[in-house]
Amino acid sequence: MKDLEIIILAAGKGTRMNSDKPKVLTEINDRPMLSYLLDTLKKIRKEPLLVLGYKADEVKKIFGKNHRYVLQEQQLGTGHAVHEAISDVSPLSKYVMVLYGDQPLINEQTIEKLYESHKKQKRSPVTLGTVVVDDFCDWRKNFFDFGRIIRNDKNKIEKIIEKKDATTSELEIKELNPSYFCFNFKWLIKNITKIGKKNVQGEYYLTDIIGIAKNQGFELNSIIIPAHEALGVNSIEQLEHIKKFIKK
Repeated sequence: MKDLEIIILAAGKGTRMNSDKPKVLTEINDRPMLSYLLDTLKKIRKEPLLVLGYKADEVKKIFGKNHRYVLQEQQLGTGHAVHEAISDVSPLSKYVMVLYGDQPLINEQTIEKLYESHKKQKRSPVTLGTVVVDDFCDWRKNFFDFGRIIRNDKNKIEKIIEKKDATTSELEIKELNPSYFCFNFKWLIKNITKIGKKNVQGEYYLTDIIGIAKNQGFELNSIIIPAHEALGVNSIEQLEHIKKFIKK
């Protein structure tokens, strides 16, 4: 995996956690949440590029000087965060994977599977991991806030719709986007600036790059990943679900 760069988005504030800490410093079993993902990457000997924003110095103080950091001074969305990190990606990289500091359960096998699937196929500049659930009950209700995967009548991915922008019928779709992407680096450089912010939040969604690829005539590659590995932390309730899976 020497030709792969991994970017971790870790710039957010834990507003819904009733805390003024950076979200990635939220503790799970007396450890900062981000440490779980960093430990997973150590198993595959990957040193990521960490995109920080809110109270970046606090995160650096916890994780030390041995990591590579990028500062996202304004939190203008996930697409903007990746844009800010692009210039720090190693020029030797052929592929770039994007992961999230508030999704601590992804394991090294899934990361490797996403990378290998993307590297083997030649038809798509991006591979995404998707999650399929039967319903939005119990711990799976956390996925209700995720973007929906829209497929055409040939079962090919057409686009991703964020929950805030989805229609009532689109909200019934149960294939979801946890925002795990692997890109061709050269393609990403050329297209990251094409992302707009014509949406409810007025932010640059990284997911919009899927539509850019489709408009260029590409067929999108995807893999299905275990649902629990895509669980994120956006509330106290979601934090408790994560703690239970870690104990298991």
